[in-house]
Amino acid sequence: MSDPHAALAPWPARFNLCEYFLDHNLATRASKVALKVGAQSRTYAQVSERAKRVAAALRRAGVRAEDRVLIVLPDGFEFAEAWFGALRAGGVFAMVNPLLKRDEYEYYLAYSKCRAVITHSDVLPELADAARSARQRPPVFVVGPDAGGFIAYEQALAAEDPNSALAELEPTGPDDLAGWLFTSGSTGKPKACVHVHGDFAWNTELYGLGVAGYRESDVCLSVPKLFFGYATGTNLMFPFRAGATSVLFAGRATADELYDQIAAHRPTLLTSVPTMINNMLNSPRAASADLTSLRVCLSAGEALPPALYRAWKARTGVEILDGIGSAEMFHIYISNRLDDVKEGSLGKIVPGYEACIVDDEMRAVPTGEPGRLRVRGGSTAICYWADRKKSRETFQGDWCTSADLFRVDANGYYFYEGRADDLLKVSGIFCSPLEIENALLAHPAIAEVCVVGRDDKDGLTKPCAFVVLKSGHASADGFSGSDKLAAELKLWVKDRMAPHKYPRWFEWRASLPKNDRGKVARKELREEAVVLSTRGELQK
Repeated sequence: MSDPHAALAPWPARFNLCEYFLDHNLATRASKVALKVGAQSRTYAQVSERAKRVAAALRRAGVRAEDRVLIVLPDGFEFAEAWFGALRAGGVFAMVNPLLKRDEYEYYLAYSKCRAVITHSDVLPELADAARSARQRPPVFVVGPDAGGFIAYEQALAAEDPNSALAELEPTGPDDLAGWLFTSGSTGKPKACVHVHGDFAWNTELYGLGVAGYRESDVCLSVPKLFFGYATGTNLMFPFRAGATSVLFAGRATADELYDQIAAHRPTLLTSVPTMINNMLNSPRAASADLTSLRVCLSAGEALPPALYRAWKARTGVEILDGIGSAEMFHIYISNRLDDVKEGSLGKIVPGYEACIVDDEMRAVPTGEPGRLRVRGGSTAICYWADRKKSRETFQGDWCTSADLFRVDANGYYFYEGRADDLLKVSGIFCSPLEIENALLAHPAIAEVCVVGRDDKDGLTKPCAFVVLKSGHASADGFSGSDKLAAELKLWVKDRMAPHKYPRWFEWRASLPKNDRGKVARKELREEAVVLSTRGELQK
């Protein structure tokens, strides 16, 4: 096999991501707007000056090279300057959702053994006691009006000189530790994928600039928040490397919020997820909203149903580049291209990466057959922090063996088949919930659906569908369907695939639960199906 590392020239011996993403803009773009938040903006020079103050404040608080800095912030100017400041000081960023609960923050504080925390006053009701009781008692910098007895962020920055020795760029190298990216925790507690400086630059060059095609003229907007590596890449790293402008907003991403942001800032590049694409299309504003500023929409995080892709293209004319990435590889390594989109697929391998489909014995499977995806490239994580067993199962040199199932066709297009533990064995035959979901999503009544396995009275597994109906198709309560509709949906699926795959039960919902990355919480629905069945509440 060819060496994917040959795709790029070696990084220089002294290499720091703060310089690679931010400081390189200062020679020619110092006065250009780098970030927009509402009516306010910051230039590249302003972001750089603030990042220097953050670096100095962190060092004064005791942070040294390769110490973890836990960032627990909503999207805004402070997130960006904290992220760059931690790197400038030689620290290792670890980003956490600012909407978690105390016990979750207790876990992240203990697991990361962070040397400092940067957070917001809005987070303190859940974070403060956890930080005070943490074994390492890290200094906590608090953005916002009330520091709660911790260090006031703005005061700390105001006290620092951006030209001092404390603010200097740490002379890291490409193989020095740079950041932790957390897994979604779908099979347990989130694990940290440990990455070095060169990892993030590798994917930026090959996917961000090479495939997604970020430009200096782009204005970028994201549905996922910056703590999620997908968005850290598409709405901070990639735009800053290209010298573009990023739009940030702190609130929850809703269809209305997205339409408002698009109207106000006229972005050219939208980072989204299938759930939000669906929500935007189902919004009353969909017919009248002006989306002509968009040149491309990126999608990842969960499978993009073909029916949803077609509906978006028909309404907007904007191309969607669906792709697959992971915390283990930092970002997207298989993607569609602007000039090469195959509906229903995740596209082809990003140049500079290499992939193969294998069975449980790590043997390559024939073309067209499903198996586990193995991928390698210059952004493969070193390990899962503090989990040698799982690290050895997943990482073999620069190869990463995924738990996801894929198939690849003769033309090199990859198709996602779901996770191995999501597959259902119905009537002795394995089938993918995604296949059933895509069939149901083609029905005009269905807005969202998640299919999970459920044992019937004989202990045999059958598909169970959790369904969100479109407006006008629900009963008086606004979300329930009828027995007649359930029967119609069963026939709909039977007419489009093998008859054993049709859902035996339909559970109507006003919405489906999501995790903090915007994905449907499939594990939660599996557990709910068991509980409902035990109570005899599932509709047959």
